[in-house]
Formats: sequence, structure tokens, C-alpha cells
Amino acid sequence: MARPDSLQSWHDDWSGLRVLVLGLGVTGFAVADTLAELGCRVLVVADRADDDRARILPVIGVELAVVDPGAELPAAALELNPDLVIVSPGYRPDHPHVRWALERGAPVWGDIELAWRVRDKVSPPAEWVLITGTNGKTTTTQLTATMLQQDGRRAAPCGNIGVPVLDAVRDPAGFDVLVVELSSFQLHWMPTDGPGAITPLASTCLNIAEDHYDWHGGAEAYAAAKAKVYANTRIACVYNLADEATMRMVEDAEVHEGCRAIGFGASVPGLSDIGVVDGIIVDRAFLDERRTSALELAELADVATAGLATPHGLANTLAAAALSRAVGVAPASVRDALRRFTVDAHRTELIEVVDEIAWIDDSKATNPHAAASALSAYRSVVWIVGGLLKGVDISPLVEAHRDRLRAAIIIGVDRDAVRAAFERHAPALPLFEVDERETGQVMPAAVRLAAGVALDGDTVLLAPAAASMDQFIDYADRGNRFAAAVRQHLKGEAHDDGPSSARSTDS
Repeated sequence: MARPDSLQSWHDDWSGLRVLVLGLGVTGFAVADTLAELGCRVLVVADRADDDRARILPVIGVELAVVDPGAELPAAALELNPDLVIVSPGYRPDHPHVRWALERGAPVWGDIELAWRVRDKVSPPAEWVLITGTNGKTTTTQLTATMLQQDGRRAAPCGNIGVPVLDAVRDPAGFDVLVVELSSFQLHWMPTDGPGAITPLASTCLNIAEDHYDWHGGAEAYAAAKAKVYANTRIACVYNLADEATMRMVEDAEVHEGCRAIGFGASVPGLSDIGVVDGIIVDRAFLDERRTSALELAELADVATAGLATPHGLANTLAAAALSRAVGVAPASVRDALRRFTVDAHRTELIEVVDEIAWIDDSKATNPHAAASALSAYRSVVWIVGGLLKGVDISPLVEAHRDRLRAAIIIGVDRDAVRAAFERHAPALPLFEVDERETGQVMPAAVRLAAGVALDGDTVLLAPAAASMDQFIDYADRGNRFAAAVRQHLKGEAHDDGPSSARSTDS
């Protein structure tokens, strides 16, 4: 039987390899399904299991052991004596099951490494374009794929966006390019050298800000994980001119000879940059005459048509343009893709405008950096903020944007920390808290409070700067409940929720 490190192709002999898979979410199931197809002996250990996935596993020849959170590995895992352990992205490095694998010396891979090793199932294998960043990953991934598709290439957005890379790799139709969104969790497990190291055609870290410090153990480890996106890039490392940390990542990266650093920013571009001149997105990077001229890619009006007219929306557009141009996409395809692109729900999504008050759902703003981008787009805001802060300090965000706030409505379990930030940096701001215990009551209460304080010309903005899992299934559930509460309130229909426990802390 082959050693795991020697397995570098779908067509190698994987049969009989004993593999322990940790986790049974979308990624864990794709890993198990792939390994079963390769002929491996597979055991999945998870602390929860979707009923449909649990039913399918034995059909494809995969064992499943469901254990209580924090419980030791089951006897079946010890009996398996795995040759390889593959970790789902949510498993922290200090998780007891991960520590067990590392201490016994078993190779530990993430799903991205496995996907790279078996990427040649369909020949020729697709090129990879890698995208990470604290914010904007999904929009940039979707937009880059759209630009590639507009240019006639078979491209698939995949990875952290919701479609596992392994599913894209195994698609029998095959692709020319995989546009892979990577979370910091996935990047943590991604090697930068050896047989499992990815060699992407182009890569970017869109930005870096405070997020997931609790998982990584601090800012340095989080940034180091993000920086791995640039390793071994062959054509272009795309970085954010407005975020010096991303430039330093590129400077420190070990890349292939001839790989270029391409900056993007909302101002007049320098040599080898993509930027904006007189309302036009221009390319001074991917043309022979870049020292003396630039190529027109699109107009800012096209960006607005795509729903990307906010500062962060424009940044995502510029990054996508740079990546697609690195692949060889024609300028006209960048423009035409923008004209047919639609931003996903919950990303500065306009719900309603009534009496000159706009109601905006940016539930995807799950950290302060994303919320800052949303707040910057509006002049006078009633801000719905709070949730699960993940160890992040919200004070700098409050201090930076207090002058544009009409009032704040605090939701979520970490209300004490949010309230303290306002009391310290915006003590005169009208402040309200929603102390609802049931998920179904949170947004109706928040919307009532916001409607009571908003004036003509204001924007009521759900940009929580926090994760959603304290009171909601995910950020989409939070946004959907907000939109439903807004529409219900604006219809004038009464909510019979019983006595509201929302309270004012207006000082």
C-alpha cells in the first residue's frame, strides 16, 4: 500500500488506505465520498450528522461514528489506526481529535490538499485561482468566475463559497479554471511545499482585519494563514493598494520565477496596477504598453449596475478584474460580466425604501472590517449591531463611525461588550438593546426600535460586525428574518410577540 505523501494523482493506487475524516458537513461529506470512490477504507467521526448524509455513507461504503462534543475518539478510530487524517475546516488545531492525530505522527490534510492531489481525474486538470481575505471573498470569487465564463471559459466558483473543491474536481464535464475561495481555516491546513503544495495561476488576499483570532490564537497566526494564499503562484499575486499588509504578504511570498505583483485600488493606477481614472476602471498591468497607456475595462456605472457601488464593492470588482486579466480574459468580457452580474443576498442588499428611509441588509458583515465598509457607504445610519463577537474588539469601529450614526440597536449575546464600546466612544448616541430570548422575536423588536428613531434620509443598516450563530442558524437566516420583519412592519401588520423586552440605554 502506498504512503499518503506519495499519492499525487487520482490515478495513483489509493486502494486500502485507512483514512479518518473529522467532520461531516458539506466538506467532510465531499472528502468521504471522494475517498470511497478512490477505494480507501474510510471512517468519519463527527459530533453531529445530517440525516441524509448519514444515510448515504454506508451505501458508499463509509463508516460513521457520531460522538458527543468534547468526547474522546471512539474505539472504531483507534482500531482503524489511520494512515491519514483529513480535517474539516471548522476543526481547530487544538481540538483533541486533531491533537491525537498529530501526536501519533499521522499526516493531517485539509480538503484543499486532497483536492489538489486528485485534480487530474478529468484531463487536462483545471487551472486554479485562489481568493482569500477577511471580507469580500465570496463576491470576488463569483465575479471572477463570471468574468471567466463571459470570456468563454469553463469556470467554477468553489471552495469556502459552498461548493466543495472536491465536487468541482470530480465533475465529469471538467473545467478550464477553478476559482477557489479559501477561508483562513482551510489555509491553516494547506501546505506551501512538498507534493501537496498548490501552484495557482493567480492568487489574492483582498484585505486583512481582525477576525477569527479565537480560532487561530491571535493576529499573527491569522495573518500567517491568510498569507499562504500567495505561495507558489505562477502568474500574478494580486494585492490591495489600500491594505499594506497584503503587499507585505506578496513581498514575503515564495513564488515562481516571473510571477508579478499586481496592485488594485480606487485611484489612478501606477505601473502594473489596476485602478480608476475619471469614472473608468483601467488596466496598466496586462498590456505591453503599460508604461505609457492603459486599457479601459469598464465604467463605474457598470459597477453600480452590478450592485457593487460601495467602496468594498468596487475593491472586489478591481480584484476580480485583476485576477481575470491574469488568466487572459479580454477587456470587453470584464465589462459585459459586470453588466450581467448580481450580488448575492445579504451583502448591502436594499430591502425597502419608504418615506425616504432605506432599509439595508448586510448580514454578511460578520466582523468589524466588513461592517466598516457598509457604514462608510451611508451618510446617516441607524445601526443594528451585535451578535457573537468571536473575541474581536468592536471599539475602533464605533469610534471611527460614530459621527455618521443616528442611533444604534444592539442585538446578540455579546451585548455587554458592544454597549461598553458605545459608552466609551459615543456616550451621547441614542442606544437601544434587544433582550429577546427567542430567535423569532429579535428582528421584529429591532425593526420596531429602528423605525421609531429613523428620520427621512436615514439608512437603517443591519451590519452586525459579529457572527450570527448565537441567535440564528447563520448570517443568511439573520438577514432573511430582518427582511421579513422590515416588510411586515412596513405593511403595518401587528406582531403579537407578547411584551417586548427591548430596552433603551440612551444616556
